[in-house]
Amino acid sequence: MPDIPVGSQIFDLAFHPTHSTVYTGLLNGKVKAFRYDEQGQHEESFVLRPSKRSCRCLDTSEDGSRLWATGKAKAILYASILIFGPLSIELKTYSTIDTATGMVSETRKNAHDSPVNRIKRLMPQMLGTGDDDGVIKLWDPRKSDPIRGYTHHYDFISDFLWLDDKKQLITTSGDGTLSVIDVRGKKLEPVAQSEDQEDELLSIVAIRSGSKVVVGTQTGILSVFNRSHGWGDCVDRIPGHPQSIDALCTLPSSYPSSHSTILTGSSDGLLRAVQLFPTKLLGVVADHGSFPIERIAVDLGGEGRWVGSAGHDDTLKMTDLKAVFEDEEDEEEVNEAENVQIIQASDIDPQEPDGAVVEAQALPEGTAAMIEASDSDKDVLDSHSPKEKKRKSKSSKNALGGKIKKARNQIDADPSFFKGL
Repeated sequence: MPDIPVGSQIFDLAFHPTHSTVYTGLLNGKVKAFRYDEQGQHEESFVLRPSKRSCRCLDTSEDGSRLWATGKAKAILYASILIFGPLSIELKTYSTIDTATGMVSETRKNAHDSPVNRIKRLMPQMLGTGDDDGVIKLWDPRKSDPIRGYTHHYDFISDFLWLDDKKQLITTSGDGTLSVIDVRGKKLEPVAQSEDQEDELLSIVAIRSGSKVVVGTQTGILSVFNRSHGWGDCVDRIPGHPQSIDALCTLPSSYPSSHSTILTGSSDGLLRAVQLFPTKLLGVVADHGSFPIERIAVDLGGEGRWVGSAGHDDTLKMTDLKAVFEDEEDEEEVNEAENVQIIQASDIDPQEPDGAVVEAQALPEGTAAMIEASDSDKDVLDSHSPKEKKRKSKSSKNALGGKIKKARNQIDADPSFFKGL
């Protein structure tokens, strides 16, 4: 797909969960939406400008009917989104705008004391926001005041990860720590917080069905946390990126390697596909030149075909994942076919001509027990090897003979003695 020009630097992007629509939050405060198709054609859907200050972060509701936006203005915008129809927008603070393509239903002013850096939908009626001072707030969109606030971080909140099975919000911060918040609890402290990693934690993503968590850092190291080992410290560090890892994303589950392959956006302008366990660079997905990559996301709720990446330039790159990983899937199919042929060929003795019939030969006495023992042993060598002869001589003896001891009251009696009993 050709690059989508937006006219200003992109701070964040979000995809509609069911429609082929992407939303961008821009430096000039605008929110622009674009529709696209499978052939890569795109068109502008609508434009909103809820604030003259930058729009730093976006997220959608579960069904895509609402879009939340916030940023440097410290306010939270609630917009009802309709995908199709004409455009007629006139924005004013605290106004409700009825349009066919976008409707600003509410603007919550002064939601934070500092500019908001991240926003994430956690549950249908719960949002999480984090600002530049490390303050985290949980919101119910139906209420004006926050549910709770957390102040255990002292530097900016860089990213959120939602663990639905435990109803926990994982946060990363520029103070070098990771924290775990149980949104069901009423305490104003996290249930866990990592040690200082001595590095800025910038991005986070879950792999292997949520059992492991990967964190991108300022020095270009991927830190791996294992949930079963606790959140105190990472269990593995994977170097390799020349600069900071500002964004992370998982592959759609339809790809065979999705459980351990992630997409990384780095400050060197490259969007990479990296396989973990074992570690392997699969290739470069997109190139933004000298502009750092700040945000990446896969459409249709992370299960789509297109990955969007945004940097400090004025364009949104949309890359077809199917085209990138098509060669890898073909190689896997070829390797599987070759393995099947090798297994089938291994069942035929190469020393025997095709169609030859081998006559069975009589085995010497004592070898039947040896063959039965070798069939039950998985590590035994081929019966024609020289070592098999040694095992044959040993198998003719009782392996436990040297370990049997005669009891104190045991006697040797003739078997005919028991016939009359």
